Amino acid sequence: MSMFCYQCQETAKGTGCEIRGVCGKNEEVAKLQDLLIYVTKGISEVVVKGKLDVKSISEVNHEVLKSLFITITNANFDGDAIEVQINKMIGLRNELKKQVHGVTFSDAAAFEVSDRASMLEKASKVGVLSTENEDVRSLREMIIYGLKGMAAYAHHALNIGKEDIDINAFIYEALDATLNDSLSADDLVALTLKTGEFGVKVMALLDEANTSKYGNPEITSVNIGVRNNPGILISGHDLTDLEQLMEQTKDTGVDVYTHGEMLPAHYYPFFKKYDNFAGNYGGSWWQQVTEFEPFNGPILFTTNCIVPPRSEEIRKRIFTSGASGYPECPHITADENGKKDFSEIIAMAKQCKPPVEIESGSIVGGFAHNQVFALADKVVDAVKSGAIKKFFVMAGCDGRMKSREYYTEFAKKLPKDTVILTAGCAKFRYNKLELGDIGGIPRVLDAGQCNDSYSLVVIALKLKEIFELEDVNDLPIAYNIAWYEQKAVIVLLALLYLGVKNIHLGPSLPGFLSPNVAKVLVEKFGIAGIGQVEDDIKLFMGE
Repeated sequence: MSMFCYQCQETAKGTGCEIRGVCGKNEEVAKLQDLLIYVTKGISEVVVKGKLDVKSISEVNHEVLKSLFITITNANFDGDAIEVQINKMIGLRNELKKQVHGVTFSDAAAFEVSDRASMLEKASKVGVLSTENEDVRSLREMIIYGLKGMAAYAHHALNIGKEDIDINAFIYEALDATLNDSLSADDLVALTLKTGEFGVKVMALLDEANTSKYGNPEITSVNIGVRNNPGILISGHDLTDLEQLMEQTKDTGVDVYTHGEMLPAHYYPFFKKYDNFAGNYGGSWWQQVTEFEPFNGPILFTTNCIVPPRSEEIRKRIFTSGASGYPECPHITADENGKKDFSEIIAMAKQCKPPVEIESGSIVGGFAHNQVFALADKVVDAVKSGAIKKFFVMAGCDGRMKSREYYTEFAKKLPKDTVILTAGCAKFRYNKLELGDIGGIPRVLDAGQCNDSYSLVVIALKLKEIFELEDVNDLPIAYNIAWYEQKAVIVLLALLYLGVKNIHLGPSLPGFLSPNVAKVLVEKFGIAGIGQVEDDIKLFMGE
């Protein structure tokens, strides 16, 4: 077997990619990512067994976050960049070991490699399938995928200057635990829920970071047409990259458009001061295959959500930053002060034609917790009067599979006395539908990016308090969530930690769930897959 990966929803046959990733990563990149995860486990073992002060190793903390982020689906396809990161992490690991005496470490904390060939040879022995027990493997991988999502959110918060050392310490604790063969399945189930606990903490941290710097999201109408200036398209999730790009493009005659998960940036008051922040272009991440060509200008990827470009012409317009990377595409790094120079992108944009319009009109979003709380009286009255019968949390990810049309149809066929709460790129399945409103409350309330699923949790807990309920599951809220990658995994684990039950997860259940682990999730938490749209609506509505 040349590779094995089953961390995303689109994994081959629902069981695992064994030749090439459905995402587009090749065997070498898959193996290098496996080895990068392995060395972060080794570092974690050194920190935990050596009882090192996590506060005192800030560079290691930050590089562990970056390493985990690099391995998220569709984030980094650049084998050379991953090789550099592996060597850096081995160097940091070995420096840490100098602080520890009288401790015997496992292979993860001791192995050495000399070149790409030795890395690939080592990787073939330490990948996912190196854990032989299927249930232990399933639980370990679920924890690791949750940690990848956690690291992504912590990395964004760090870029804004916010961090929580307890989160870093937990990442070390959990990664070290995945090396411990003495832990039982029950131990790992407990650790899975603890991962969810820290998932709540990291989403709260990022929410605080975003809102303290950029203001609370507010109801905003976002233009989806185009203007006549040349443009730069920014994708991904990192708001600090967007901020720096806006500062460097103002008064240049170059407009900036968002794509995919960068759409919610328009909801923050901070970015509304830029006259050249033109709007959103296109839909969710996978639609870039057709949408990048007519855009004409350069594209900046700030995080994951890269789809390997089909043409050389488009590849030449792609730039990456942060944890993202693609072979032969310029990677823009920050200086020691966190500043990035986007002049090369701006210069290219000036030489390009303006974007071709692919749709027109506007879409409305900005319903994060602070904004919804401002509407709380209206929402509560609508629930009490029966005008709103039920809320449907339809957050999460979008994807390419035809089975995801289920979510569009589900939204269309929901009774008109229901409201959709969404966050993440799943929104693109229904945020352009004409679903109307209920007494002035839009039937689609978009809280923002995938991490803003935290807002949906806060809203649910606030409603529980208002209605004086003892259990969040007694609220008129149903959960029909789409997932794709590892940030959705940490959101799911966070919901489970908070006691949310009967979540429907689709369009397919994760390939990394063994039958026994899936059984536990079904019996303990009521996790279920999706069925036919009409049948599921009847089930959710209690008909």
